[in-house]
Amino acid sequence: MLTDPRLTNLIANALALLAVASMVAGVVVWIAQRPYFAITEMQIGSMQGEHLNFVSTATVSATIAGRVQANFFSVSLDDTRDLIETVPWVRHARVRRVWPDTLKVQIEEQQPLALWNENQMINTWGEAFSANQGELADDAVLPQLNGPASSERLVVQRYAELARWFAPLQLRVQQVTLSPRYAWEVHLSNGVHLSLGRDPAADVADPHGRSGALPFASRIERFVQAWPTLAQRLDGQPISSADLRYANGFAITLAPVSNTSTK
Repeated sequence: MLTDPRLTNLIANALALLAVASMVAGVVVWIAQRPYFAITEMQIGSMQGEHLNFVSTATVSATIAGRVQANFFSVSLDDTRDLIETVPWVRHARVRRVWPDTLKVQIEEQQPLALWNENQMINTWGEAFSANQGELADDAVLPQLNGPASSERLVVQRYAELARWFAPLQLRVQQVTLSPRYAWEVHLSNGVHLSLGRDPAADVADPHGRSGALPFASRIERFVQAWPTLAQRLDGQPISSADLRYANGFAITLAPVSNTSTK
C-alpha cells in the first residue's frame, strides 16, 4: 500500500507539535502552581485616593482568610471582589493583580448620611447598609430616618428638601418618619413635631393624589414663611407640635409652661 510522503510528514509534524504544546502547557501549569506565585500580600486603598475611615487591611484580610486559596494566576477577581463587598462599610471594591504575588484592592467606603430604622444606616446615595454605629466619630450628628422597605431614596429626598427649607431658620431636621400609609412626621431641633400627612406625589396607594391635597413642598413652604411672624407673636412661648395637613393653614399646639415659684 502506497502512501503520500507529504501526508505522512504533515501528520508527523502535527503530532510533534501537539506533543510540544502539551509539554509546554504542563510546564506552565507546574510553574503556576509553585509557592512563589501564592498570594502573600494585599494592598488596600481608597478609590478616591483618600484616607479610609472605617475599613482596614486587617478586616478585609480576616474576611477572605481561608476563602481565597488560589494563586496569582488562578484567583478569581470577581469572586474576591464580591467577598470583599460583604465587609461592613465597603460599598464597592475593585481588585486587580500586581506581579508576582499581590492583590491590589481599591475600596469605596460607605458615606453615612443618617440612621435608618432600628439598626441600619443610610448612605449619601440613598442606600441602606449595616455597620457598627459605634465606629462613627464621637462628634457625628446623624438624623434619624424611618420608613417602609424600599423607601430609602424617597425618605432621603424629602429629608434633603426639609433641611434646605429649615436651614435659613437655623433649625435642623432631627427625625423624618414615613409611615406604612405614606404619611410624614418630622421632628425639628427646637423640639417641634410636624405632622404633614400623606404626600400626594409619592402615595403609592393613591398615585393621583387626594382632591385638594397640597404637595409636600407647599405645606413646608407655607409653614416656613409663617414661622418668623408666628415666633414673634408667641414671644418665646415654645410650640410642641404643628399639624400641616389642613388645606388652608395649619394648627399649632403650645408646649406646657411649668409654673415655678420662688420664696
